[in-house]
Amino acid sequence: MTRETSATEVAGPRETYGEHDDGGERAEGGDSTTRNFTIRNDGVTIPVSRGGRGRPLVLCPGLNSTQADLRELAELLRHDHDVVTFDLRGHGLASAADRYSFEAFLGDFAAVMAELGDLGLPAAPVLVGYSLGADLAVHYACEHPDTVAELVLIDGANPVSKPFITEAVLPEFRAMWEELTVRQESEQGTARQVSLTAREIVDLNLEIDMIRSEILDRYEEIDRPIRMIMSTSMAGESGEGHAPRFNRIWRAGVERLVREHPHITTTWLDADHQLVFTHAPEIAQIIRGVEGPAGHATS
Repeated sequence: MTRETSATEVAGPRETYGEHDDGGERAEGGDSTTRNFTIRNDGVTIPVSRGGRGRPLVLCPGLNSTQADLRELAELLRHDHDVVTFDLRGHGLASAADRYSFEAFLGDFAAVMAELGDLGLPAAPVLVGYSLGADLAVHYACEHPDTVAELVLIDGANPVSKPFITEAVLPEFRAMWEELTVRQESEQGTARQVSLTAREIVDLNLEIDMIRSEILDRYEEIDRPIRMIMSTSMAGESGEGHAPRFNRIWRAGVERLVREHPHITTTWLDADHQLVFTHAPEIAQIIRGVEGPAGHATS
């Protein structure tokens, strides 16, 4: 990987990266100061935001999500954490790229972590990853264990034994993502835009299936505390179509992981894969180690 990393402080209302409300006012948080800067990696510009006070924490979004989408969770955590958020290539206010792959996204993640290392964090950060972001956190921690304090994995990095996308369901997935990318056209030019095409997203999902089939070995090499926050109905609660099969595969993958690594703590939320958006307060409580309301199952 070729890395060109330079940090520049960004001033002015335009470069807010989702940390202000729609009226342009500073969003409330644990610290009124949010610093925004950009780094360059592999020819891509990555916007980074840092704010809050307390224990360092890096929050990584997933495929087809942005740091603006994670704003509620980030703001809740900033009350007692020094939170860093960023956009992956082709997402939000990050620039588009010539290539999208798991390795390329991992390079973006590593570039952000390297920049934070240069800035001199007071302690190794907690890595919190959602969906694809969880997989990136596991791979990064496996390769750089001394730079990580703990992992919190939100509905991702699941060592599923069977692929989600088979030849039988591939046409439906392609149609679903074609429809979704059309709906997302209204968000172009905003902090929630996604520049990837439907084909690129489907190809990445196929690659992530493969990555997850081999991720169990990565857990063997991590000696840091790991907490998982998983959805009970990852594919939704419908009893029809492919949802029941997907949900069974999802739960079986986590149960397999915990059997082999009983030190991993898992909390199940009664939600689908959108849990990071629909259950941000509960997730923030779990990350802080505060017992949440009834309906959470922990193993």
